[in-house]
Amino acid sequence: MARKNTPVTNQVRDMTPLKALATYDDFARLDIRIGKVVEVQPFSRARNPSYKVGVDVGADRIMWSSAQITNYEPAALVGSLVVCVCNLGPKNIAGFTSELLILGAKNADGKVIILGPRSEVAAGESIF
Repeated sequence: MARKNTPVTNQVRDMTPLKALATYDDFARLDIRIGKVVEVQPFSRARNPSYKVGVDVGADRIMWSSAQITNYEPAALVGSLVVCVCNLGPKNIAGFTSELLILGAKNADGKVIILGPRSEVAAGESIF
């Protein structure tokens, strides 16, 4: 039996206003790719609990991110597919160079849930 798509009415949450409009060219400038997590290291110097995460995004080398995703065990992250923005430029975080942004969203408990594809996709595939 098919399940009906009914809105959730028993949850109350503050709605975030939409941001200013972006053009398609704004979006197209972002290099958003599927990445495969290949290494996770502790990052004790970060202000907020974080990992140093090495990601294969199909570039000529592994790229690194400082990611506040400590609700995941490192071993569970290795081999997982994630969605990354690869061209925001390097950012120094507590002496570590973060080169890409792993995308996520907070759940109702405030934990970051990593965004990833629903099926197997090759590392380096572009998001459009």
